[in-house]
Amino acid sequence: MATIRLRRLNRWQAEGLKEDVADLYVESSHPLAGTAHSSREAFLHRLTGDIRRPGFAMLVAERATLLGCVFGFPLRRDGSWWRGFVGPLPRDIEQLTASGHVFAVTEVVVAPHGQALILGRRLQERLLDDHGASLGATLVPESDVRSLAAFRSWGWREVGEVHRPPGTTLHRALVLPLGRAPAAASGQWLPVGTRPPER
Repeated sequence: MATIRLRRLNRWQAEGLKEDVADLYVESSHPLAGTAHSSREAFLHRLTGDIRRPGFAMLVAERATLLGCVFGFPLRRDGSWWRGFVGPLPRDIEQLTASGHVFAVTEVVVAPHGQALILGRRLQERLLDDHGASLGATLVPESDVRSLAAFRSWGWREVGEVHRPPGTTLHRALVLPLGRAPAAASGQWLPVGTRPPER
């Protein structure tokens, strides 16, 4: 891992690299036969939309070639990112979102190799550290078993389900507490992974 360079990209640089990132996505996601093109186009559509979001950030890992990337953006305080959440959103997550302390990791893409999980962890941790968020958040399609397993192995915990269009696509909502987050009711500080008591 010592020879791998991590580099932050601005929007313009991310735009210029998105075709390479899409190729890496197809290589790493192992789409079903005959679906590689549609899978790549769907990824490019998501990436293009994310690049336009306020606060968008991308981090890439390179050696001689592109080995991985992670990108995301800070959640808007209005909570719109959680639209479609099944049941009430946990109070601590709602309050951290409203205070502007949640950063969404929308994709982690890593070339398949023996150290892929380690590099994926390093990329998403570095991106979240760079933005000083109290909480990381992500949505993973329920059918994407490999990505769900990776996020869980990195310490992310599941907090519920989100239904997103088109159709009734079901996503698992996962969060990663970072550093110390303010308690929802008292304004005190809670250690990582601690939830405020229900009232």
